[in-house]
Amino acid sequence: MKKSEFSSFNEIDQELKILRLQRQVDSEQLKLHLNGLKSSFYPTNILGGFKGVAKKLLLSFVAKKILNKLG
Repeated sequence: MKKSEFSSFNEIDQELKILRLQRQVDSEQLKLHLNGLKSSFYPTNILGGFKGVAKKLLLSFVAKKILNKLG
């Protein structure tokens, strides 16, 4: 944090207001990131990723069976 010299109480009050607003913005950004993180761990999102993997495994299994019957 920078070290400042103030010549009046108004300058101090203005700096405190700015710091409070910065803290509020940082707090809201943290909340936003946490909510995004929470939503990425919902069961529907996790299962959605699992569906893609399951489809690929099933497709490769079926393709292998077909190739074995042809060959």
